[in-house]
Amino acid sequence: MTPAPAILILAAGASSRMGEADKLLMKLDGVPCLRIMAERAVATGMRVLVTVPADRPAREAALSGLSVTIVPVRDAAGGMGRSIAAGVSALPRDVTGVIIQPADMPEITTLDLQLFAKAHEAHPNRIWRAITETGSPGHPVLFPAALFSALTALRGDEGARSVIQNHENNLQGITLGGERARLDLDTPEAWERYLSDRLR
Repeated sequence: MTPAPAILILAAGASSRMGEADKLLMKLDGVPCLRIMAERAVATGMRVLVTVPADRPAREAALSGLSVTIVPVRDAAGGMGRSIAAGVSALPRDVTGVIIQPADMPEITTLDLQLFAKAHEAHPNRIWRAITETGSPGHPVLFPAALFSALTALRGDEGARSVIQNHENNLQGITLGGERARLDLDTPEAWERYLSDRLR
């Protein structure tokens, strides 16, 4: 059987650095960033799950009509680790890996995500992590099914850093062009710069 990963989009964060705005509902060409990221994930043909906080119904509404599984995170305030744990716990049993992708990285494309699926097909037991052209680690990150139990035990706001550190000997990078593996937009200033640059 061909190894088949799923995509887990993390969209349960508090968006606390954005003030009154919600970074995941900021619009690109009139479409909320969260929906764009979900559409790109769905276009890969892989199964897609999206974690959302229980207190932000507008995020779930932004995904209306898309073929994604919504995963409410009741304890989202406990940090990214809880979001990852909830999402991984909801994965279908037959998937052989999970591509974890934060929802505030609008430069990540469908083709980028498909690169991870191809790498997983060739080496299904490895951790695959996106890196920039200069070698800096970023997202997405693909974890094999053997690490699902470690992911569901995560707490706090460091994400899956501890899982990666504990299995560095099994980690391999996938280079994505430019800096897009690290470009996340979580402040009004970052969004302003990004939207301004897109108009040039």
